[in-house]
Amino acid sequence: MANSTLVSDLPPLPSYTLTPREPLIAPIPDNVLSLMLPVIAYWAVSMIFHVIDVYDWFPEYRLHTPAELLKRNHVSRADVVRDVILQQVIQTIAGLSVSYFDPPECTGKEAYDVAVWARRIRVFQTLVPSLFGLVGIDSVGLAKNLSGFPSLAAVLAGGVYPDLWQTLTLDNGVEVVAPAFAGWELALASFIYSLFIPGLQFLIAILIVDTWQYFWHRAMHLNRWLYVKFHSRHHRLYVPYAFGALYNHPVEGFLLDTAGAGVAFIVTGLTSRQAMWFFTMSTIKTVDDHCGYHFPWDPLQLITSNNSAYHDIHHQSWGIKTNFSQPFFIFWDRFMGTRWEGEVKMKYERARIAAEKQVERERLENNGEDIDRVLESEPGPLDAASEDFATQEKTPFKIIPRATRSASRRAHGVNGSIRQK
Repeated sequence: MANSTLVSDLPPLPSYTLTPREPLIAPIPDNVLSLMLPVIAYWAVSMIFHVIDVYDWFPEYRLHTPAELLKRNHVSRADVVRDVILQQVIQTIAGLSVSYFDPPECTGKEAYDVAVWARRIRVFQTLVPSLFGLVGIDSVGLAKNLSGFPSLAAVLAGGVYPDLWQTLTLDNGVEVVAPAFAGWELALASFIYSLFIPGLQFLIAILIVDTWQYFWHRAMHLNRWLYVKFHSRHHRLYVPYAFGALYNHPVEGFLLDTAGAGVAFIVTGLTSRQAMWFFTMSTIKTVDDHCGYHFPWDPLQLITSNNSAYHDIHHQSWGIKTNFSQPFFIFWDRFMGTRWEGEVKMKYERARIAAEKQVERERLENNGEDIDRVLESEPGPLDAASEDFATQEKTPFKIIPRATRSASRRAHGVNGSIRQK
């Protein structure tokens, strides 16, 4: 077999063969699974908080008492569930429509992509002597004195590795000698390809979603028509709870949530498996932000300042013009001056007392009978006079049966706060 030397400054790139990627959970295609997981996560996490509410676990971490949940919201839970399911159907159809035009995802090119990054690292090293020269340092001369550190010497010399060669066999059977990559180059390239680039994609996707949602969300409050026509529906929940996180007008749900996530997905070039993580974690974060509890040990409430307590302020009549950021960070609120900076403790206390008084008054009006059996009222009378509620959709409120026991106590010990029909 003939031998020859391949004269080249850079190591050659390996060949590759593409094959379709096997689904993570056969026979469900990955693109379909990426749309299913957020829906599953939404209801699974919501039910965890629902059970916590039913059995009154951790009452000391409630943001609102059961009496407030009973008297301040303007929508039944049945209507909330209906609208959430509608939004999830819309987002699934939209996701399937987008994925229909995507080429099938393949595997087999990973080693090639790592080698491409290793080449870029080698090319960057050729700039080292010039960069050191800008500050008057002779890196090539310095490299000659570092023979005991061959990798460092090679970098300082401009990516010159005199002892790194490999023998390759070409398609025609000819053996050639070509430069090889250093171990550290391949390790760094693998880190960039496997961790740094995906991490950067996730970060950019988060920034896109936060930016998209902040400015659309704020526009929904600044423009009266947008608020009355669309966004006021979400603000029927003065006391948010987990599975009300995606309770929106269908148009708003598509524009803010579905379209925003779709833009982030397309711009960053996420794969279907990356989308599984991003869409699912975004969904869980949104549910957690509306859960109605401020747990000191909830990791999602510790990572950023945008947590359930922060977003709950936006749902109050006095904080509705602030705290627009969602779902990850609050940098836009800080930059745009829309972060709530006032006192909240007394405002929450007044709302709690007002709700408790109304529950007690209705109990007395029913001659002290068991409130679980007789208490009925229109939802949310306590906030009907707020400035922003006056601009909401003028839809008649249903007479909705309510049930609660010891609703005036924070540690109420019952499940009445969640049994609205």
